[in-house]
Amino acid sequence: MSEDVTDPRPDDAGRAAELERKLAELEAQAHARIVRAELKAEALRAGMVDLDGLKLLDTSAVTLNENGEVEGAEPLMRELRRSKPWLFGAASSSSTAGAPAAQPPKPRLATEMNFDDWQRARAELLKRR
Repeated sequence: MSEDVTDPRPDDAGRAAELERKLAELEAQAHARIVRAELKAEALRAGMVDLDGLKLLDTSAVTLNENGEVEGAEPLMRELRRSKPWLFGAASSSSTAGAPAAQPPKPRLATEMNFDDWQRARAELLKRR
């Protein structure tokens, strides 16, 4: 008893359609993840303080081009910064320069003082003892 290979079983067509649907769904999820990751990076570059602010965005204008690059994220961040400035602090940069270290005031030397200034400084030191 041999089976006819050219005659597909009826459930194969349904299974193929289900697999194609799942593949399309996974591709859409992957694109959404890439867009979210790029939006987070753009938000950090723009100085967003709290990334929960990304939930306020309408990301329909943000798309992936054929090279896998996200287009439309920068103008979206500019608009969000203009409309909701409290979500942003200072823009970040690649440099992490901080404030210079605090230095105690340099004491004046007796050789740099005239006689009157020296006497006042000496009297001030003797009062503290």
